[in-house]
Order: sequence, then C-alpha cells, then structure tokens
Amino acid sequence: MIRAVVFDFDGVIANSEPLHFRAYRDVLADRGVTLTESAYYERYLGYDDVGAFRAIGGDASLVFTDRDIADLVARKAVRLEALEKAGSVLFPGAREAIARMAGIGPIAIASGALKAEILRVLDHESLGALVPIVVAAEDTPASKPDPAPYLLAVELLRAATPSLQPWECVAIEDSRWGLQSARTAGLRTVAITHTYPASALADAADVVITHLDMFTPDLLGSLAR
Repeated sequence: MIRAVVFDFDGVIANSEPLHFRAYRDVLADRGVTLTESAYYERYLGYDDVGAFRAIGGDASLVFTDRDIADLVARKAVRLEALEKAGSVLFPGAREAIARMAGIGPIAIASGALKAEILRVLDHESLGALVPIVVAAEDTPASKPDPAPYLLAVELLRAATPSLQPWECVAIEDSRWGLQSARTAGLRTVAITHTYPASALADAADVVITHLDMFTPDLLGSLAR
C-alpha cells in the first residue's frame, strides 16, 4: 500500500516558475546577460539556483565565481519574494490535494527551491501544519535528477511511519528531472502536465494526470497494485 506522499514544489504545488523566470531574468540583466523565457523552460528548469546560474553563465561564455553565484542567488531570492507578494501562487487544486493526501499518511516536499522560499509560501497559504517535512536545495549535496532529495525525504518520513520503504511512497512531479530523481530513489511516480505535455513525461512516470483534482486516494491505490 501507499503510505506517504512526496510533492515537488515549483511546478506542482506552486505556480511559481513564471516568477522564477522573471527573477532570474532581472538579476541576470544587471550582469549584461539576456535570459529568454524559451531558454529558461528548455534548458534550466530542472536546476536549483546555484546550478542554474552556473549553467546560464557557462552558456553565455562567462565564468561566475563562487562569490558571484552567492550574490546572484541572494538577489534573486529578494526579487522572487517581491514578485510573490502580488497574490497566491498555488496551482488550482493544490490546497485540496495536500489535504486529501494528509488523510492517507505523512507528507513531504522534495524540491530544488530554497527552503526559505518554500516555507514562505506554505506559511502564507496556511499549509505548513500539513507538510511538516521539507527537503530543499540546501539539504542535500546533489540536486535532481540525482536521487538524493527523495532519499532524504523518505528517511525523514520514517520518523512518522516506521519501516517506511521508498516503494510505499508516491512522488508527484512536473518534469523529467524530478521523475528521474524519484524513480532512481525507488518511489512510485505521478507526473502532472503543469509544465510539460504528457508526451514528454509518460515514459518516466507510472501515471500522468492533467489536474491536481485527479490526485486522489483511488489513484494511489491503483499504483500500489
């Protein structure tokens, strides 16, 4: 049976990718680097902030020092927080999906976003009590598609669910990077087409859904069979 659920954050719970793009674009523009929306979604979506800035700099034939990267990450975080103040960033059905899954067992988040960014949204949306475990970019030495974020999430979930095994957990992701991370860690996988079409996700997921309203206990039951 499925005993726990691990959500990705950006692109699954939070419709914040457009805001991330704008934040990256704005701080990079100060460095004379142009980031287009198409390039962001095609090349850099699966990275955490450090990885994204390194990759973008490399593609622009620039060498960012560690200090440069730290400054860019810090300024991007400030810009993102300002953009988030315009209103809720939750995808339709996200709040309800989290509440449904909390009725099944413990919930975690495994994300490449910074922990402060995740906790800020959870607090603003009054969801923190339902999602007590958050694995963020700074919590593991490697980010998705490496399995480290999901392996740590399962380890932390065991505190609430003794003897929990990875295959008793379901991950819900919006990208191939995330799905690869979860599958390599041994979790069952659900893909949602918030960011990419089903055709780009189907071979990396156990099931593909188009809306969070479809993420139900019955669906989890079908994955456990």
